[in-house]
Amino acid sequence: MPRWKALPEELDPQVREFATQLRRLVDKSGLSIAAVADRTGYSKTSWERYLNGRLLAPKGAIVALAEVTGTNPLHLTTMWELSERAWSRSEMRHDMTMEAIRITQARDALGEFGGDVGPGRSGGSRPGGRTATPPGAGAGAGGYAGANRPPTGAPQGPPPGFPPSAPPGAPVPPGQGNGRGKRRTTIFVAALVCAALVIGGAVLLTDLGGGGDKKPVAQSPSAKPTTSAPELPAGVKCAGDDCTGEDPELMGCGGEFAETATTATVGTAVVEVRYSETCGVAWARITQAAPGDTIEIAADQGEGKPQTGTVNADKDAYTPMVAVATADEAKACATLTTGVEGCTTASG
Repeated sequence: MPRWKALPEELDPQVREFATQLRRLVDKSGLSIAAVADRTGYSKTSWERYLNGRLLAPKGAIVALAEVTGTNPLHLTTMWELSERAWSRSEMRHDMTMEAIRITQARDALGEFGGDVGPGRSGGSRPGGRTATPPGAGAGAGGYAGANRPPTGAPQGPPPGFPPSAPPGAPVPPGQGNGRGKRRTTIFVAALVCAALVIGGAVLLTDLGGGGDKKPVAQSPSAKPTTSAPELPAGVKCAGDDCTGEDPELMGCGGEFAETATTATVGTAVVEVRYSETCGVAWARITQAAPGDTIEIAADQGEGKPQTGTVNADKDAYTPMVAVATADEAKACATLTTGVEGCTTASG
C-alpha cells in the first residue's frame, strides 16, 4: 500500500474528502501510482499531485480511474463536480485576498506622496491638519458655545482654527496655508501633465511631413489577416507551436485527448508516439524500461530541437511535446543503458 502524505491543512473540506476517496480506490485496486498512470494515460507526476491534494484531477482522469478500478463513474463524477466548485471558490477567495492586499499597498504608496490626503493624515479630521473644535467647547478653549455662533452683539471674527484676515500681499505666517499651497501645486502639476498629453496626442494625429499629399488624421493601420483558431475544449491550455516544450499532462493534451499512434520494442522497453489531434502535438513515452534509459521525440518537418526524457525508478518516462500536423511526422527513439537503440516508424 502506498504511503500517503498528509493533505494540506488549507484544503477545502469537500476537496479533502474527494482526495481521500481517490486514495481509497487506489488502495482497494492494489495498483501502484505508476500502474494507475500507465493504465489511465495520465502521468505518475500528475497522479501524485491529484492524490496529495495539490491539484484537482480533470474529469477525464476521474473517468479513466473509475474504469481501471471498476468503480461506478456516476458517483465519482458527482463528487468531482462538487469538489470542482469548492476548488473554484477557494481560488476566488485567494484572488480576492490578493486584490485586497494590492489595494492596501497602493493606498499606502499614495499616502507617501500626499501629506494631507484623507481625514486625519496630519493629526486632525480636516484638510491641512486642522482639528475640528468639538461641540460645546467653552470660550476659554477658543471656541463658541452652543451652536458654535458668537453671542449676540459679539464682534464678528474669523471662525475658530482659521488665521485672521491679512491685507493683500502680506506674508503668511509659518504653518498657515500649507494645505492650500499643496493643493494648488498638485493642481498645477496635473494641469501640466494634461497639457503635455494633449500636445503629444495632437502631434501623433497630424502629418508632420509637410508634403502635398496628406495622410488621413488618426488613420488606424490595417489589421493583418488572421486565421481564427478553433476553440479548445475545457482544460486544454495550448495548441500547436504554443505547446512545444510543455508537459502534455499539465497542458491538458493527454488523457481523453491523446492516443498511441505508433509503437516499437527496443530491447525490453516499449516505445510509443503519443499524438493529440486536439492540440496538434506529439510526445514520446517509454515503459518497461530501466533507470537511466532515455527517450526522444522529434518532428520530421519541424524546425525545433527534439524533446527528451529520462527514465527514473518508476521504469517509465515521457517527453515534452512537439508541434506536428499529423502523427506520421513524429518519430520516437530510445537509447538504453545497455547500448541498444531503436526508433518507431511512421504508421501506414
